Amino acid sequence: MLSRWVSGSSRSLEREYSCTVRLLDDSEYTCTVQRDAKGQYLFDLLCHHLNLLEKDYFGIRFVDPDKQRHWLEFTKSVVKQMRAQPPFTMCFRVKFYPTDPAALKEEITRYLVFLQIKRDLYHGRLLCKTSDAALLAAYILQAEIGDYDHGKHPEGYSSKFQFFPKHSEKLERKIAEIHKTELSGQTPATSELNFLRKAQTLETYGVDPHPCKDVSGNAAFLAFTPFGFVVLQGNKRIHFIKWNEVAKMKFEGKTFCLYEKKIGLTYFAPTPEACKHLWKCGIENQAFYKLEKSSQVRTVSSSNLFFKGSRFRYSGRVAKEVMESSAKIKREPPEIHRAGLVPSRSCPSITHGPRLSSVPRTRRRAVHISIMEGLESLRDSAHSTPVRSTSHSDTFMAHARSSRAESSERVAVISDEMYSPADSVLPTPVAEHSLELMLLSRQINGAPCSIEEEKESEANTPTATEADEMGGEFRALCQGVGGSGGTQAAQVNKFVLSVLRLLLVTVGLLFVLLLLLIILTESDLDIAFFRDIRQTPEFEQFHYQYFCPLRRWFACKVRSVLSLLIDT
Repeated sequence: MLSRWVSGSSRSLEREYSCTVRLLDDSEYTCTVQRDAKGQYLFDLLCHHLNLLEKDYFGIRFVDPDKQRHWLEFTKSVVKQMRAQPPFTMCFRVKFYPTDPAALKEEITRYLVFLQIKRDLYHGRLLCKTSDAALLAAYILQAEIGDYDHGKHPEGYSSKFQFFPKHSEKLERKIAEIHKTELSGQTPATSELNFLRKAQTLETYGVDPHPCKDVSGNAAFLAFTPFGFVVLQGNKRIHFIKWNEVAKMKFEGKTFCLYEKKIGLTYFAPTPEACKHLWKCGIENQAFYKLEKSSQVRTVSSSNLFFKGSRFRYSGRVAKEVMESSAKIKREPPEIHRAGLVPSRSCPSITHGPRLSSVPRTRRRAVHISIMEGLESLRDSAHSTPVRSTSHSDTFMAHARSSRAESSERVAVISDEMYSPADSVLPTPVAEHSLELMLLSRQINGAPCSIEEEKESEANTPTATEADEMGGEFRALCQGVGGSGGTQAAQVNKFVLSVLRLLLVTVGLLFVLLLLLIILTESDLDIAFFRDIRQTPEFEQFHYQYFCPLRRWFACKVRSVLSLLIDT
């Protein structure tokens, strides 16, 4: 029996699991890992495939069966982190955006960051003015199709490419004009570098939005950027706290708290798992951007009490160490295989750039586009106080009725409503009505949509009448969810769980102390306190009636197990 158990365990450890990682250019890299392989092994394998040395800015993201996003932890087993059945599907994404992307040492690193920011621009996470949007799109054109050629590029050629969820004719003409007149002669590397320099100046550069609600029930998006912690509501940045001003972050259940020297902010995530993911992202980002060296990293607890909450420690290098290490790189620049943009004709599809190298499989998908109006730049003050607005559903319905009457010259650079594991992060809204639609599709269920749901809903863009009905349903839902009974019950449950946890920890500590006392008393330590205990009748009775038989039984079991091992 023991030999069968040992052989079965060894076969389980030797079993290989298939992993598919979607790269930033939408190609796929497939490999196999063993059960005990760490996340660092898979990440190193992927970076070797990409010929990438400045790899600390990147990570591997995956989505669990509950549609909750996670970053793969490099110190833990890949298989144990995956709650889904194999084969596993993950995504290679930028995890820590460079503070100055133009200062990256190698062109291959800048190119990968360029692909990530191009995705952010398309999915609405990088918000900008119309003039900035036209310049960024022109840089993409120049980098991927080269100089304007009258023979190859007829009138309206820029409309064949999809840079944002929605284009207007005026924006397309502006993109083509900049491409023709201002960017001629720029190499792909130069255009990508200029693109990064421009994107880095925008206030939503590096935003990784997490949907939450504030204490008043208003929807908000929390994000961690290279420069600090930000809170977005609608199209406004209502809070910005620099990393050196963030004193502490903690969470309990769905509640996330961030403390500054002067204020404390409290927000509520859709699920406890989403809140824990938000907290871990905050801990990692603060350690990466704030600390001077990785030796300063400490294990962080989500609670003030040692027996409560989660403990987490950032395991990588910090930004300053990464820059110092990059400066020491001395090798021939690796070759970058770029390919041109593919026009989108029958449906609005986006191409996220060229293939980095030959891979076993390539997959593209059509992205459903939500068409809404309203492009605003985020130019509000860093610490403005949030103002409670009128009913969300009333605002949403008013926007839905007036959207058809707005001028077509206003360009909406917003996200599609759908989400899939191939996308790196959730989208950031730029208008109040787009925020409400995303609440209907995501926060009601507490999770983003799957790929299958995206395909089923591609042909279902809501009309104005449907929007009114959806607004009414949203208002009813908010009234039901926001009841005080549910809040009180949740608070009572939290208190009961805290008391039970305290009792369990107390009983466990008493049990451990009792075992320690017995071991020390039965030892040969010649201490007066233990001598007095050994001379008592109660101890002698315990020693001969319980301890000695238990010791003989345990020694017999150990000898039998050892004999079985020797025989096999």
